[in-house]
Amino acid sequence: MRVPNSVVLPVGTHVDCCRKEEVERKRHDIMAKIAAMLVERKSNLAHFINNLEGSEEPEFYVDQWERLKEMESCTLTILNLVAVNCTDHRDIKKLEATILEHVKNEELFPEVIRVLPPVYRQVEAAIVDIAQSEEMADHGMMDLQYLLSKLSQWEHLANLDRELLQDILRYLHHIGLVVWYEEIKHLESTVFLQPTFLITMFRLLVRYQLVQQLESIS
Repeated sequence: MRVPNSVVLPVGTHVDCCRKEEVERKRHDIMAKIAAMLVERKSNLAHFINNLEGSEEPEFYVDQWERLKEMESCTLTILNLVAVNCTDHRDIKKLEATILEHVKNEELFPEVIRVLPPVYRQVEAAIVDIAQSEEMADHGMMDLQYLLSKLSQWEHLANLDRELLQDILRYLHHIGLVVWYEEIKHLESTVFLQPTFLITMFRLLVRYQLVQQLESIS
């Protein structure tokens, strides 16, 4: 909801635990709840913005107002939910095909037809090599300046500068090859070359019924 022009594909798992009629009912219910959530979000943002604009001293709330207006301008496209049985390889292939079909949709992703300079592909290939090398730690975290020095060891990337690398990292972050939180002060100098490590960490820290699980420990 905070990412400009974001596209979300809801995926429902554990289809094998439901009857066929249940799957359709749950699919309809989930999509209805998402639609209601978006309507409520739009209403809440408008309410907060109006409150700030109508306050006695609105100049004190300029930063908050700008953030709310920015969030209000973020468009969010919700695609139809895909229901899958994760134990069935055919369903995984079906999900893969659905994702690829949407990604190739130029209306959803205008950048799919973007022509990139050759250096983008060269840096991407080099980063993949670094991430897969034996010296790379499992967490895949690397200092931005150290990454630049490693990339500069490639003969065709010897003239790569920090500014160009940052532009390329924004693109690679956008397509999901790496994760780089440049907008977070404490993380702006760290590049995650193994995004799957973050997913594993989030799965451990943010999980269903976590509070109940912790309370059950004597």
